[in-house]
Amino acid sequence: MEKFIESTEIRRKVLVTDDEVINREMLKMILSRDYDVDCACNGEEALNMLRQGSYSLLLLDLLMPVLDGFGVIERCAHDEQLKNVPIIVMTSEKSAEVKSIRMGAADFITEPYDMPEVILARCDRIITLSESRTIISSTERDDLTNLYTRGYFFAYINRMLPNIECNMDAVVINLDRFHLVNELFGRPEGDRMLRETAGLISERLVGDKGIACRTEADSFYVFCVHRDNYEEALVDIQREIEARTGAKSVRIRAGVYKNIECGQDVESCYRRAKTACDRLRGGFGAHTEVYDNDMHEKELFDERLISDFSRSLENGEFKVYFQPKYNIESDVPKLSSAEALVRWTHPEFGFISPGQFIPLFEKNGLIRQLDEFVWDKAAAQVKQWQDEMEFTLPVSVNVSRVDAFDPLLSQKLTGIIDRHGITRDSLLLEITESACSEDSARFVEIVNDLREKGFKIEMDDFGSGYSSLNMLTSIPIDAIKLDMYFIRNMLTDETAFRLVKLVVDVSDFLGVPVVAEGVEKQEQLTVLKAMGCEVIQGYYFSPPKPPENITALIEKEIYDERHR
Repeated sequence: MEKFIESTEIRRKVLVTDDEVINREMLKMILSRDYDVDCACNGEEALNMLRQGSYSLLLLDLLMPVLDGFGVIERCAHDEQLKNVPIIVMTSEKSAEVKSIRMGAADFITEPYDMPEVILARCDRIITLSESRTIISSTERDDLTNLYTRGYFFAYINRMLPNIECNMDAVVINLDRFHLVNELFGRPEGDRMLRETAGLISERLVGDKGIACRTEADSFYVFCVHRDNYEEALVDIQREIEARTGAKSVRIRAGVYKNIECGQDVESCYRRAKTACDRLRGGFGAHTEVYDNDMHEKELFDERLISDFSRSLENGEFKVYFQPKYNIESDVPKLSSAEALVRWTHPEFGFISPGQFIPLFEKNGLIRQLDEFVWDKAAAQVKQWQDEMEFTLPVSVNVSRVDAFDPLLSQKLTGIIDRHGITRDSLLLEITESACSEDSARFVEIVNDLREKGFKIEMDDFGSGYSSLNMLTSIPIDAIKLDMYFIRNMLTDETAFRLVKLVVDVSDFLGVPVVAEGVEKQEQLTVLKAMGCEVIQGYYFSPPKPPENITALIEKEIYDERHR
């Protein structure tokens, strides 16, 4: 910091305040070597000059007419504009030195002024300390909410823990669906909600022993005195946020790690609190979740899966299965394509559900490597069926959010296609609509680029997001895959039925085929066919199967085709 300040060519301004002309002139002569110096002859004049100018230091005599030095120190301490201007008092009375330091003065210089180098050195030190403190202050607080920033938050907790006698908890708070506020009402309204939330967290949770910080756009960390139940406080904050902002769609949720102990890795405690908080994502029940032993066991299990990933990939523990899709437009369903789905059989844990490892790998980035493995295996299988059976069965592969924004995505897919010698329209790309929410403009560019290169895009899990229909007007796609939740409930839930019918009608208007996944019953198939749905995927026809089982279905399809 000192080197930075010394290297700049800006001359700081110093204000000398003394009712004795000779003292003012003497100090001005000494200080002018390094600073621009102004002078005032009493306290009132000094305060006026401080408010009008930008001074790095005030040298202040204590005994003056109109307003003495003690009066100036006291007024500066209670003035938001002046309280950060460092003050060096000029006096020869020891008792006055002690009093002025206790009132807020930074240092003192004794009269007479017969040691210029000492005076300059003291001024330089106080200015450097003051500027360093200002820089630190500007970085320790979040500009928007005035809560601590993440780094200072953890630093202060580690300093506080050894000296706190009561139990303290780690609390992670998040605003679910906060992005809707920014998108619907604009960034200023979103910022207002964050400020209101920060204020409520400080009032209702932090207390006199705790601190809080904002870690991300809509996430807050709280270090506070332990309480047995946080639900009442969270419900109160939720109610107050709605009253102050009018936002009914945003829901506050919190994860709690109880009783942080001195010597623990504090950041790990907050990671565990966040794990608890994440379990409430998208829910409508309780506002709080406490990190418990079950979560700890899952965390350990997840870490084991992550550490075993590379070895499992090398050892062939991951297999690609295929679930067939059937076109139902004619009286006899026809095998039209398939979806590639990855399966993991662990040597110790046995079969691991994709619902366990795929979200985990999406979170830590391993999904990219796994997806590329699936793409390659799927393309190889398409080629094998072509060579051995003279039958092309297009296969859909998943392109995760991580993949979608990979600048090398097009290059990687093209490389796989060229290496296996298949056409681009035989490797269909399934992209979930949630991937669009991160950067919709960039997402449209990516989809356009892939389609220009000959790839076909299927929108997976359509209807699960909040902007589904709007996306159809901006993103060029080749097929819509209806979210299986609607298919599962369409026979018993009128709303789900109407939504399915709406999507089918819209897709028909746009000339885009609909794929209904999760079809398990004849009744579902009958209703979907009557609506105009073209393609069916689900256990009604077949569960995901290894390649050799799909080969048998292809043989049957070839036989049926020849005898129709």
